[in-house]
Amino acid sequence: MHDRRRRSRPAIVSLLALAALAWSATAPLTAFAAGGVSLGHITDGLLNPTQITNAHDGTNRLFVVEQRGTIRVIQDGVLQPGYFMNIAGKVDDGARERGLLGLAFDPHFATNRRLYVYYTRNGGDIVVSRFTTNAARTDVIESTARPMLLIEHSAQSNHNGGAMAFGPNGLLYIGVGDGGGAGDPRNNAQNKGRLLGKILRINVNGTGHGPFGHYSVPRSNPFYGSKPGLEAIWDYGVRNPWRISFDRGTGKLFIADVGQNRFEEIDREKAGFLGGRNYGWNAMEGMHCYTPSKCPLAGDTLPNAEYSHDDGNCSITGGYVYRGPTQTALVGLYVFADYCSGRIWTIPNNGQAVNTPETLRADTDLNITSFGESENGELYAVTGAGGVYQVLAS
Repeated sequence: MHDRRRRSRPAIVSLLALAALAWSATAPLTAFAAGGVSLGHITDGLLNPTQITNAHDGTNRLFVVEQRGTIRVIQDGVLQPGYFMNIAGKVDDGARERGLLGLAFDPHFATNRRLYVYYTRNGGDIVVSRFTTNAARTDVIESTARPMLLIEHSAQSNHNGGAMAFGPNGLLYIGVGDGGGAGDPRNNAQNKGRLLGKILRINVNGTGHGPFGHYSVPRSNPFYGSKPGLEAIWDYGVRNPWRISFDRGTGKLFIADVGQNRFEEIDREKAGFLGGRNYGWNAMEGMHCYTPSKCPLAGDTLPNAEYSHDDGNCSITGGYVYRGPTQTALVGLYVFADYCSGRIWTIPNNGQAVNTPETLRADTDLNITSFGESENGELYAVTGAGGVYQVLAS
């Protein structure tokens, strides 16, 4: 999961929010903005949850991914007994950032019963596999597993990534970490010959690519025609994307990338974007030079927003643009948090407010590990201690 670097927490937070390619000095936030956020407690009892999501199948269930290799179900606010899925025997969760890290339901899950999971197998390599449920869509049948991607990741235990989301085009986007080690010592993120440190894009309904042949690569991918397997690269130069999401209102892609020592960043891509961006790591950390010998980096795309590690911040938890029906004050705002400080902020989804600080919405004592949407667009959060909360405008 995240890098978990805890620091002391003074009362004032310094942040920096800019539109793409715009630079500015850090602007201090000394108080909550009008219209804060509160977290309404739903349930407890989860074990190291890494994600919460829905199946868009009309059942209004919430699915919580547990790091050990299990998935639990919440129905009408009640944590259900047993497991929706249990592949703990396949999953290596022996290190703090390894485990079952990602879940994405097929856009046609209601009829084809397919879902995709991202985990580290025994030894540390990354696996993306497809599973199918029983006819009632209440239980995953383990014998239906079809491995799709296998990415070698055994040298270090951290920076595994784990973000997955289907875009409006029905293609699966996958966020892969740089392989670990401080500063990306193997230069994986900048090497387009490796899948580590990348955002990938594949067609799960095709065949013929990868070691297992269970997906295809869209011809519109920016590196289509390169070495098989590497054609799946959509963007590169990311360190450890900890959650990607699509704005269900505009189709924009948001990428939250965990920083090294000083800055966390948010990258945004408009619907219809053609891919191929270099987000800068390990030459850049956010909008700042990390490796002087590599700066400036030709073709680097600066983030839409960043914030510093001042005052106890350490690791971004990417969120969603709120599009639900009840919390009207949050509509159109991208909601995200910092794992260590527990702070929650919002930025506009359109990024038009150049040189305006992010809005601090809440200062909690929770280690928020992930956000997720319900079927109707309500926003939820899970914490390292096993709690589930609804994000509310207050």
